[in-house]
Amino acid sequence: MILDSETKAVELPEDHGDELRLWLRLLTCTNLIEGEVRSRLRDRFDVTLPRFDLMAQLDKAPDGMTLSDVSKRMMVSNGNVTGLVERLVESGHIDRRTSDQDRRVQVIRLTKAGRAEFRKMAAEHEIWIAEIFADLSEKDVRDLMRLLAKTKLSARKATERKPA
Repeated sequence: MILDSETKAVELPEDHGDELRLWLRLLTCTNLIEGEVRSRLRDRFDVTLPRFDLMAQLDKAPDGMTLSDVSKRMMVSNGNVTGLVERLVESGHIDRRTSDQDRRVQVIRLTKAGRAEFRKMAAEHEIWIAEIFADLSEKDVRDLMRLLAKTKLSARKATERKPA
């Protein structure tokens, strides 16, 4: 049996409130799923999850995106994106050009080869996710989506009302 934070909280429930146990369960699920996806991407395509995520953002923007827009969407720093971009330019998956509107801004986009490679990865990724959630009924998925939407809203509200 793998011991994680959630398991420890379940073993000593009197030490943890329901909200904390819920947060630990969400974190455990996220870590399990993300770990499996990372492993499969590495084994099958020799690609990291951040590279896959960057390519996914660019696949939605055929005309390209600025580095700043990509970092906002991926919720990472410009520095993190720059390193990913460099490696994907070197591998031929993306190209980079100067913006027509502002010479200081770089626009990146998937190359034809990069788009084809990403779409192969994305098709398998979708199958992997379906496998991971295979034990959930359609109703379970709908219920989780509804409850997680409420959770997301609650978390957003909490971040907006945090003390200064």
